[in-house]
Amino acid sequence: MARPKNQAGRRAQLVQAAKQAIAQRGLNGLRTIDVAAHSELGAGSVAYYYPDLGDLVREVHEDAVSRFYWNRREQGIAGETPEAKLARIIRSGIPRSRDDVDFQVLNELHTHAHRDTFHAGLMAELYRLEVSLYAAVLNEGVEEGDFTMTLPVGTAASNLVALEDAYGLHFMGGTPLDADDIFRLIAANAEVLTGCRLVETTMAR
Repeated sequence: MARPKNQAGRRAQLVQAAKQAIAQRGLNGLRTIDVAAHSELGAGSVAYYYPDLGDLVREVHEDAVSRFYWNRREQGIAGETPEAKLARIIRSGIPRSRDDVDFQVLNELHTHAHRDTFHAGLMAELYRLEVSLYAAVLNEGVEEGDFTMTLPVGTAASNLVALEDAYGLHFMGGTPLDADDIFRLIAANAEVLTGCRLVETTMAR
């Protein structure tokens, strides 16, 4: 891998290295040397860019927000229906494989949230954003007359995020469900909530 020639590139590389380190050994006792082991940069460079590893962990979280909120929000195509959009959002919140490092890191952050206010605040913000992502498409479906909600939009959005998190956790833990199984289970719940058959497009996969 070519060495980044700018600070932004090096920081991005260290974020990816930190994700690998967290997935491998967890957050407890995470050291600069652990991050360096997954990067072409040495421990001195890690310490130079991130004297406080908490700042690096915060950037790891921001990277997760990019994948689980911003990227999902911006993946739509022109003319996409609310049914297709909801299916796409569900699909994009499911682990791609049990080696999906972003989900491994997310599970580790969840584990620490109940005993660390720093991590609790990060995870609360991610949860709020994910709920808003689902709420936006549910409201759109209602406004366009496609969805007939059986629960208030906020409640339905919260339930869908909870299902996404729970099935993702079980999947990463080795439960005998694959990504398609999880999609069908969450989509079935979404169909009950919206009174509408979901349509999954090729892009949603």
